[in-house]
Amino acid sequence: MNTNLGLIGKKLGNTQIFNTDGTVARVTAIQVGPCVVLGKRTLDKDGYSAVILGFGEKREKLVTKAEAGFFKKAGQPAARTVRELRLPPEAVAKYEVGQTLKPSEHFTEGQKVDVCGITRGRGFTGVMRRWNFRGAGKDTHGTHEYKRHGGSVGTNMTPGRTLANLKMPGQYGNERVTTLNLVVAKVLDEEGIVLIMGGVPGSKNGIVTVRGAVKVKTAKA
Repeated sequence: MNTNLGLIGKKLGNTQIFNTDGTVARVTAIQVGPCVVLGKRTLDKDGYSAVILGFGEKREKLVTKAEAGFFKKAGQPAARTVRELRLPPEAVAKYEVGQTLKPSEHFTEGQKVDVCGITRGRGFTGVMRRWNFRGAGKDTHGTHEYKRHGGSVGTNMTPGRTLANLKMPGQYGNERVTTLNLVVAKVLDEEGIVLIMGGVPGSKNGIVTVRGAVKVKTAKA
């Protein structure tokens, strides 16, 4: 489990920046601010420790009574996205309800981060697009109408049934995916934007969570 603090953001799109040595870096722009602390979870009261963050604004018409009571208790306007981030108890104690978090306080250039988001939904797709199958059979020997099929999925007498978890056509995309160990190219604190090298999950204007990397490789001594 990732217990590093992060921020909620919106994927703005892709662009490129020029490094000091003249090379070009392809980056993804993520608006990660402002994020507001809406609440905290503690070991004594809740059995675990976490920080509740809010991002964006939500129209009053769309807020339920339960949500309205939660935001009123926090003394903050309704947030569009609310997420809990598990943190150690000593880290949770550093933050207060109503505090606004800035990108520069949590991210630095060259830092490795994990970005989690919902991938683009692609609907019902075949095995070649969904699982990168190469296609079945050859174009000769009378084969037809099977160029993009997945091939045989059956078994013999034992067990005499199609096994579970075989790669077949079906729903592709629209799932929660985390991309690990991406590098922060630049932090634009005034604009509340973080530029991350490479691509991140999700479509434009999709909501993502950016947290410190949990599987960073350390150099051997």
